Amino acid sequence: MAGRSDRAGLGNPTNGNAPRPAGACRVLMIGDVIGKPGRIAVEQVLPDLRLERGVDFVTANGENLAGGMGLTASTAEALFAAGVDVVTSGNHIWDKREIYPFLDANDRVLRPLNYGTHDVPGRGWGTYSALDGSELAVINLQGRTFMQPIENPFTEADRLLDEASEPLPPIRLVDFHCEITSEKTALGLYLDGRVSVVVGTHTHVVTGDERILPNGTAYQSDLGMTGPLWSVIGFNPATVIPRFLNGLPTRFEVGDGPVVLNACQIDIDPATGRALQIERILRLVEI
Repeated sequence: MAGRSDRAGLGNPTNGNAPRPAGACRVLMIGDVIGKPGRIAVEQVLPDLRLERGVDFVTANGENLAGGMGLTASTAEALFAAGVDVVTSGNHIWDKREIYPFLDANDRVLRPLNYGTHDVPGRGWGTYSALDGSELAVINLQGRTFMQPIENPFTEADRLLDEASEPLPPIRLVDFHCEITSEKTALGLYLDGRVSVVVGTHTHVVTGDERILPNGTAYQSDLGMTGPLWSVIGFNPATVIPRFLNGLPTRFEVGDGPVVLNACQIDIDPATGRALQIERILRLVEI
């Protein structure tokens, strides 16, 4: 993926449904799925979305799937049944200890690579097959600013991309679970031309900066969430707002009502790994 792309530029209009370039592998990456409402929205929308748009491969961030915090085997399996190929995660993947054995047993659920390997269950990346026959790699990384002081995601990405025993397939998708946009942007530019996609998760707020970077990597600072629309990043306002009024701890509860599904569609050249176009997808789902 060396050299500059002649397709660098902004993304397609949101929900534009642009034609897929000939021979491209079409990937859909779904933002943080929040609790039961988010899961139901994925179950209702994703099967038809895959068919309508000819999607070859789907990822979804599932670290907030089980009651808003964490992931369980049953909630992960529900996403698989709905058409998600790989579930990525972040710091909340550790909230439900019952997921630990599942992380070791199932290579379709990833935890951030830069937690290291010493006494840490699971894996931070994997290779998979898309419906069109393309082989691709999914890499899960986590930022460090205002988060746990784990290994450096930049150098861990270097280690994987440059020192793997076998080269990764050209199509490489990165979910960067990170607090601040500057760290996300920096990683996107750092990996530009070495991976196909860098998208951010964690803040639950969609950003409108989707674009293709100069060397052919598709980028978006945050996919946003798949969760209740009338909420505070997915949670019932009545359980969140008191923290801003008096500073006392409250127990967050997942919100209800209509759900917004935020995702990003990327068309990728399987031979070079370059992103050809990127398009945000937004659906409002009544559940």
